[in-house]
Amino acid sequence: MDRRFKSPTNKRNHPKFKINVVTVKEYNQCVKEHADGIFRFVLKQIANRADASDVVQNTFEKLWKNREKVEGKKAKSYAYTVAYHDMIDLTRKQKFVGNYENAPERIERDFQQQMETKELIDKGLAELSDIQKSLILLRDYEGYTYDEIAGISELSISQVKVYLFRGRKKLQLAINRLNKAV
Repeated sequence: MDRRFKSPTNKRNHPKFKINVVTVKEYNQCVKEHADGIFRFVLKQIANRADASDVVQNTFEKLWKNREKVEGKKAKSYAYTVAYHDMIDLTRKQKFVGNYENAPERIERDFQQQMETKELIDKGLAELSDIQKSLILLRDYEGYTYDEIAGISELSISQVKVYLFRGRKKLQLAINRLNKAV
């Protein structure tokens, strides 16, 4: 018979590769010795007792289901590994679900804050001189360079920088004052 077509030996059933599977006694011992440690480990990360308890339960359920694939002396590391991965999955799921559950309220709140900020800026700009307001709008809203603003306003670059600096300071003070009044 040609070796290429020979079926591979099942290493699990081969006497040379036989591993010591987790027995019921070892499983119970693992639960007794490591359940609290795994619980504390997970709780420290996710700060929710119910979720930590669920992760521990899922961990030992997976250990039980895979007990024939896990060596007895590696049960602890297997359990911690499973717990860690379950914890990461839970955290990702909560972030994903949490981001969409509160989306309408968050969008409304963000929109409201943006409108309040816009109103404050508009009121602050109203307190500036015409030249300061124009230069700030050209630089900060429209994105023009100092050279371009100097050409548009027929001022020197130094004058543009001075007007911008003084205008921004005045705007900052006005916004702070208006914000405190609200």
